[in-house]
Amino acid sequence: MRDLSVRFDTDDGTVHAVDGLSFTLDEGQVLGVVGESGCGKSVSVMALLRLLPPTAHVTGSAEFDAVDLLSAPLSHVRRVRGREIAFVFQEPMTSLNPAFRVGNQIGEVLRRHLGLSRGDARRRAVELLDLVRIPAPDRRVDEYPHQLSGGMRQRVMIAMALACDPKVLIADEPTTALDVTIQSGILDLLRDIRERLGTSIILITHNLGVVADIADRVIVMYAGRKAEEAPVHELFARPEHPYTIGLLGAVPRPGGADKQGRLQEIPGRVPSLAQLPSACAFAPRCPRADDLSRSQVPDLREVRQDHLVACFHPGVEWDGG
Repeated sequence: MRDLSVRFDTDDGTVHAVDGLSFTLDEGQVLGVVGESGCGKSVSVMALLRLLPPTAHVTGSAEFDAVDLLSAPLSHVRRVRGREIAFVFQEPMTSLNPAFRVGNQIGEVLRRHLGLSRGDARRRAVELLDLVRIPAPDRRVDEYPHQLSGGMRQRVMIAMALACDPKVLIADEPTTALDVTIQSGILDLLRDIRERLGTSIILITHNLGVVADIADRVIVMYAGRKAEEAPVHELFARPEHPYTIGLLGAVPRPGGADKQGRLQEIPGRVPSLAQLPSACAFAPRCPRADDLSRSQVPDLREVRQDHLVACFHPGVEWDGG
């Protein structure tokens, strides 16, 4: 993806959801995209598959198998969706149709993209439920979404996404609202999928613990822009952007709280995407802000090999402990 920008025309004006985002995804790589709610994480990958509403205006390019998905005929993009690039949406209970059995919903993908018969699609659905470690898959395949736990529904969504052996799996907040044990199981499953099938994964999350557990590379977004990008171990060992440092400082860890037992926090609020400043968007919350950062937008530059940051004053202030 190169120079992706997304704006929405609303009754209250124009909202710049994503501004000049670029990244690459290698085969078998897990790319973590991190940031607070509303920073443009989900919008950027939905733009990739042309899933945004008509009010969205998208510019840039998204090359996949030598074809730009943003300018290709929509018929080509429909063939790619679910077949080559699969999406695990944020909330499985609203993504799954409550009126249909989960086996029928998985089978629909198989019939649509692979042309399987109903019987073959059902048998393959059972195999997929077994692949994602759902117990008694031959029974669960005939159940409705409301009969499954949150963790099982998430696994059904992953099974549906894997139905056609896609090259890329986009997982949007796959562990949100799940308890720690189920979350660990979902991450183990994604790791196993990557190792066994060679699937590339884009993992969208606000949880840095999830990123540290599974990602190879991390993009930190803020107010629709890329703030920092680095290999995961490099980012955690030597964060450069004050926003990244603030996020890491807020992660619960032994000795991380102050004398009152409170975690560190980033002061201030995220700026409105409808009124982004013509300067560094993080400046009002930044302890390093000066006249330069309050008057200009910092360019993304390489501070070390393969480590990019958009900041006039990068540097480590966080002690990973």
